[in-house]
Amino acid sequence: MFDEIMEKFEGSPSQQAVIRLLLERGFSVNDDGRVVSGGIEIPNTGIAREIDVDRRVVDSTTDVILEDPELRRIFQNISQVPSLMDLAPVLDLTVLTISVHNAEQKGIVSQVTGTLADHDISIRQTISEDPEFTDEPKLYLITDHDLPGEVITELRDLEFVRKIELQ
Repeated sequence: MFDEIMEKFEGSPSQQAVIRLLLERGFSVNDDGRVVSGGIEIPNTGIAREIDVDRRVVDSTTDVILEDPELRRIFQNISQVPSLMDLAPVLDLTVLTISVHNAEQKGIVSQVTGTLADHDISIRQTISEDPEFTDEPKLYLITDHDLPGEVITELRDLEFVRKIELQ
């Protein structure tokens, strides 16, 4: 799906950068062609500054989105999910980040969450990056407690795990 979206902007790396930002941040495009998060409008100048393009590139990208029925359906229905990751230190939560060899392998989330459940560790939030939207997708799990060494070892020994990080 991501590749199909990016192909529609094949001739413009700047517009592809706008699309990538919209998808990564969960920003949508309203009927007026304005970039929004929920009902809050995000100025095109701010988006342009973030990805180092001209504001007019953002305007032209949202015009293309509204003119294409498939893109319109996607970008008018995308939404952002709040993350506890940045709040973890403040709320005394643990963030477990797992990098894998092949993010398209089946059962990654279930094996990791199953391992934590087997050790009676509750999960406050799970965020899985989509392999189509990022080059090195990661799985993030936020828990209420520190993870015991045996759990970390068990997770590290799963065949698909490339790297584990704790915050």
